Amino acid sequence: MAVATQKGKNIQAENKPEVEHSQPWIHVKKAEIQEFGTVRQFPIGLSRDARMYSCQRLNQVLADTQILYALYKKHHWLMRGHTFYQLHLLLDKHAEEQLKLIDEVAERIQALGGLAVGDPRHVAELTRIPRPPDGCEEVPSMISRLLEAHEMILIDARDAARKAADQGDDGTNDLLVSDIVRTGEAQVWFLVEHLVDTPLGRD
Repeated sequence: MAVATQKGKNIQAENKPEVEHSQPWIHVKKAEIQEFGTVRQFPIGLSRDARMYSCQRLNQVLADTQILYALYKKHHWLMRGHTFYQLHLLLDKHAEEQLKLIDEVAERIQALGGLAVGDPRHVAELTRIPRPPDGCEEVPSMISRLLEAHEMILIDARDAARKAADQGDDGTNDLLVSDIVRTGEAQVWFLVEHLVDTPLGRD
């Protein structure tokens, strides 16, 4: 390569080609390196079958929780009526708590050697939570829809927690009971009280 000399130093000519390793690789499309529904062998003292089972159950909880989060955000935006301000803030608080759970469940799946469902289109294929109408429902209907989604997740999480514990997966059991179930139960309590028709006073 042609060089010029200046003050005893070699200086590469201006027509030097770009350094190959400094260029970004764009439009890279290669084969999958792990298929969804499989687990890698991680040395964490759990059998492949136990980890596979936990990943399958956790991915169902993860898909449903992502839909619950989306429902919370939608209803947070569409809330109306004389309790608008209180419910607007409450639903957003619950959404943020669900978002935290989503990350914890996904990371548990990865720690077990599995693959967490992340693409919203894939989530829509896996979830069992019914799709809401595209428009706006009445406030009691929106709250009821959230409660029904919570109950589906709670039933599934309790069952998955028991069976994960039976297979020795204490970490998954702890996550489901301490985080998914405890958070879900508290959120249900806050929601259900908004559906009680209680007068301010009685004669």
